[in-house]
Amino acid sequence: MKKWFSLVIMASLLVLAACGDDDGELEEIVLADADWNSIKVHNAIMQNIMEYGYGFETDTLSGSTPNTVQGLRDGDINVYSEVWTDNIREVYEEAIDAGEIIEVSINFDDNEQGLYVPTYVIEGDEERGIEPLAPGLETVEDLADYPEVFQDPEDNDMGRIVNGPSGWAVNETIVEKIEYYGLDEMYNIMSPGSDAALVSSLASAYESGEPWVGYYWSPTWVTASYDITLLEDNPYDEEVWQETRGTEFPPNDVTVAVHEDFPEQAPEVYEFLQNYETSTALTEEALVHILEEDASPEEAAVYWMELHEDLWTDWVPEDVAESVKEELGI
Repeated sequence: MKKWFSLVIMASLLVLAACGDDDGELEEIVLADADWNSIKVHNAIMQNIMEYGYGFETDTLSGSTPNTVQGLRDGDINVYSEVWTDNIREVYEEAIDAGEIIEVSINFDDNEQGLYVPTYVIEGDEERGIEPLAPGLETVEDLADYPEVFQDPEDNDMGRIVNGPSGWAVNETIVEKIEYYGLDEMYNIMSPGSDAALVSSLASAYESGEPWVGYYWSPTWVTASYDITLLEDNPYDEEVWQETRGTEFPPNDVTVAVHEDFPEQAPEVYEFLQNYETSTALTEEALVHILEEDASPEEAAVYWMELHEDLWTDWVPEDVAESVKEELGI
């Protein structure tokens, strides 16, 4: 009986070994979609190249920042096209140190984020007939002087600061920053349910010429299209930042990262991703196209690839580039 059992176990192991005795390549590459437009555009650019240049099926897995990062660590997600590393520094470095993920390249590193106001709130807008409402507003700390300007429509005794969506890692950071400056005593914090709701809040106020203060970042079509001002903060100091968030946001390398197994599963695609590099200005071109043409991120990606053929074709071998161009009609 023991001998028979041992033979069964051995046969099972052989079957398992046979199942893994292939080249290890993926049939489908899954990318993280953390629900903001720039990551959707970069995903679409990558997917066009992965599908039409390298012959892979692709898909995206949507979720909050913590969930998608965990998905990358677990291998449910293969590629993360836009990791805002300093928003998740501890988790990111932990995953890299554990060998669970690999930082492949820096997508862009010239971005900004923090609390913004429409510039007309500070300077007015003569053309639109808007008078300055907070002419002395320069810093985050200065918001303490203007809660009545940014009055919460649901609580007349308090101002309102619009945060990032509750599922975003930066949401907690903004709460800590507001508490550090004591602004929570005079402002309510509103956390919209999604990127679209955050955009709607700002866009509605801007088009109406109303005051608004809240979290935003670049690159976005909003920062490219609207005249908004990033409020100044104390110069970045890592120790102060880690303790209180009482400085400007740290320099933020926005990276491309992959699961630890990806280099062996798709070596040619991995090599392509090592060359992937854009900038805030380049990314915003696609985002403005979404706004002006009512385009989808996928359509904006094709527009961007046609506009910057000289850039992305340098990321891949010539035959791959030609195949992608043929499929996209570029």
